Amino acid sequence: DELKGLVLDLRNNPGGVLTAAADVADAFIDDGKLVYTKGRIPNSDFEFNAKPGDVMNDAPMVVIINGGSASASEIVAGALQDHHRAVIVGRKSFGKGSVQTIQELRNGGAVKITTARYFTPSGRSIQGEGITPDIELERYNVSDSKDDPALHIKESDLNGSISNPTKSQEAIRKAEEEGRKEDEKKPHLKASDDFQLYEALIILKGLNILGSTR
Repeated sequence: DELKGLVLDLRNNPGGVLTAAADVADAFIDDGKLVYTKGRIPNSDFEFNAKPGDVMNDAPMVVIINGGSASASEIVAGALQDHHRAVIVGRKSFGKGSVQTIQELRNGGAVKITTARYFTPSGRSIQGEGITPDIELERYNVSDSKDDPALHIKESDLNGSISNPTKSQEAIRKAEEEGRKEDEKKPHLKASDDFQLYEALIILKGLNILGSTR
């Protein structure tokens, strides 16, 4: 079956190689700038551009980030956000947007020097700023709905509700029990498992209905 959407979880991803970050972003963006660097010396300036093609065929995407998302993962999130290719959710990222070069010393030691900064396609500096999500989501601890009676309130529980004369209470209880058993058979993520991922999936479903990423 054709993939209808994707959640890319970059939470607590400390990053990696710049070229790998560009390749990941390029997989979903088919045109334009992905990331570029600007430094004090000419040979520290680089620019990465997308090649034609989108492995998702423009299907909706949601990216989750948090304070542990840094460096290369911020490059991916920033590129997808600037190209309006994905909705970014979660918490603001770390803000590690500097290019560092290791310079060897004569005594056998080495020193790491910051030589340039990363910029998103629209020209935003990642350093010290990070990526701000389109939709902020806290990592709440949500109780399991099975254990929380407050999440099971029905129309029939309200004072003054109109009863259904055609159904006995036993028939209603049986129908509810059967519905619950059917739901348990289906693989699904609960809010109590991972609230941010749970909400990201809801957003993705909404985007799929609308037929657009933004």
